[in-house]
Amino acid sequence: MEKQRIGSDIPPVHAAGLDPAYIPGLVPSGSEVADEADDTALEQGSEATPTDAVPSEEAVVPNAQEDPADEEDDGPVFEVSDRRGAIVADRAGITFRLDEEVAEFGWDEIGAVEIDTPRFGRRFGVTVYMSGRRWFQADVEAPSRGVLKEWAAELDTVLDARFEETEA
Repeated sequence: MEKQRIGSDIPPVHAAGLDPAYIPGLVPSGSEVADEADDTALEQGSEATPTDAVPSEEAVVPNAQEDPADEEDDGPVFEVSDRRGAIVADRAGITFRLDEEVAEFGWDEIGAVEIDTPRFGRRFGVTVYMSGRRWFQADVEAPSRGVLKEWAAELDTVLDARFEETEA
């Protein structure tokens, strides 16, 4: 006699509706949470401020040295928006905004990027493909059809610069 399973053969999958942390970019990263915790600790401890909490000049000097390096690494930046949404590609990665929702994707987690300029219409679409067969899409309405080609060329320049940097 052959054994038969009762129930589904498909393993359970975590859904984004149940776990928002499943979608990268929707939940702040650990460093942002740590920064917020430090800020709250400083606000609560402001009544008795120890001398150790006051930043010294030595701590300020390294930050001043790092800023010019960050400015040199900026490279090309792409930013378009309409009344509801925005698409930004900069040195940190690609950011999609729709109303108050923000999704951020770092260059290290992006597998591919697709630009969609329709034959008819004024919607400029960008699709970010992640590893593990996941993809996310955002659309922005252009003021005119002529702007679509300019936006595609600008985003292509940013993508060329970023993906060449990661390959090198």
